[in-house]
Amino acid sequence: MQTQHIPLQETGRFSQLICDYLSQKKGLQDFYSQYPDLENFQEAMDRKRVHFSKDTRSVLVDVLQEQYTAVEMTKAVSNNLELLAKKNTFTITTGHQLCLMTGPLYFIYKIVSTINLCKQLKTRYPKSNFVPVYWMASEDHDFEEVSSFQFQDKKIKWNRETAGAVGALPLDDLQAVLDTFETNLGKQPEAAVVKAWLDQSYRNAADLSEATFRLVHKLFGASGLLVLEPNVKALKNLFSPFTKEELDTQSSNESVLFQIEQIKAKYDVNYRPQVNPRPINLFYLTPKGRFRIEKEEDYFVLQGTEQRFTKSEFFALLETHPERFSPNVILRPLYQEVILPNLCYIGGGGEIAYWFQLKHNFDRLQVPFPLLLVRNSVLLYANKLGKKIDKLGLEPSDLFLNRKALIDKKVREISEIDLDLNFLKEQLEKQFAYLQTLVTKTDKSFKGAVEAQQKKQVKGVEHLEKRLLKAQKRVLTDQVQRLELLHDALFPKDQLQERSQNFISFYLEIGSDFIPGLLDALDPLNSDFTLIEY
Repeated sequence: MQTQHIPLQETGRFSQLICDYLSQKKGLQDFYSQYPDLENFQEAMDRKRVHFSKDTRSVLVDVLQEQYTAVEMTKAVSNNLELLAKKNTFTITTGHQLCLMTGPLYFIYKIVSTINLCKQLKTRYPKSNFVPVYWMASEDHDFEEVSSFQFQDKKIKWNRETAGAVGALPLDDLQAVLDTFETNLGKQPEAAVVKAWLDQSYRNAADLSEATFRLVHKLFGASGLLVLEPNVKALKNLFSPFTKEELDTQSSNESVLFQIEQIKAKYDVNYRPQVNPRPINLFYLTPKGRFRIEKEEDYFVLQGTEQRFTKSEFFALLETHPERFSPNVILRPLYQEVILPNLCYIGGGGEIAYWFQLKHNFDRLQVPFPLLLVRNSVLLYANKLGKKIDKLGLEPSDLFLNRKALIDKKVREISEIDLDLNFLKEQLEKQFAYLQTLVTKTDKSFKGAVEAQQKKQVKGVEHLEKRLLKAQKRVLTDQVQRLELLHDALFPKDQLQERSQNFISFYLEIGSDFIPGLLDALDPLNSDFTLIEY
């Protein structure tokens, strides 16, 4: 695999907020702990070591040991589970929804970034241990977001009625969808491997959570990745003091709203929050659904139902059934940091953006806020596409232009005639400058006539310039079509490839070197966008 890099800020595909974070803009620095440079991890370790108890570590290891009885544990996973029991072991964590077949490519990049950061930290701090963790968002209830994936030019979709946490969904009606998917895989050896993965995960699991656990373990178990199902009574019990505090004081809402206002005051007055807090940032899980908890007078109410509980009744339920209380997007990061000896969270731009809203709440509750690392972003393309890129004379930055801008730019470059009519606009400016000198010597009404005529003629030249470009595109039809096909292959529907395509399409081409190649190519502490030619 050959790699090139382009600064994320130059792609034009990422928010200003994330670009400012990567450049460590001063106005954002109050909303995260430290920037994720290798040197800053020592302080994060010192802080976490003080706040993470031996008892919590013991419960965490016991839960993971139990969860891994469902699969054949790799040596790397077994070693990391042993290390996790030691007080000098820390985690690096990423999380994601339980998307069918892992969903978009960036799921893979998140985990690769997490594994590689652990390797770099071990080299820098050899007396400590660092374990990569994938946190399964099994309690999420947005089935639409996890129910499909894009394989080549086909959308593979799982249709069903749902209620409650997606992790608990049975897979009986998914099997026909998998059958259809398999018919499109082809007959090469790589297709047989994919089918084996399906057999070992979605075709041999009780629910979506177990299937995802099995598949991700199959993909990354050799690298020691620990997959964690957090919807477990023993882990929820560790978090129950924070659940109780949320129910009792409803303070997270105020803390997050305060931080949003601080971001507006210190960073950007027009800042729009990524997520909005609620008075109570918890759901209640039942077999019939995941219901938002609300407070009505002296009662806790499950929204959309007739169920209501007194404070003493609800706290008694928390004591006996902590697993029924599910943190929402505001409290899920807190849950993660309470039960893991975690130093850093790795996520995409949208995730990092909502973490910026949370530090004040962490500080209030005296839970160490992790370092935040923007995951690697990647554009993959085959060698034959690389040759086309070279033949068309495209620079890496050209590829990230939207389709129209790319075609306009290249048509201007390869056209045998000059499509730039700025010289005419300059001539007009000189002519009207002369007319402006006459304004002071005659009636004021002449000024309006001059300005109106100037706007009209400049607009006319701009219109002709667009028509000239359009006409030249017809002359250069072959080149335009090649550019369109190339851009569509790299940016389907003008979107980043990593946000739409599934990894299976590339695995069928690259084979067993796919994940090892990414592990070799990606540096999690290099924030540049990575272009990989295979």
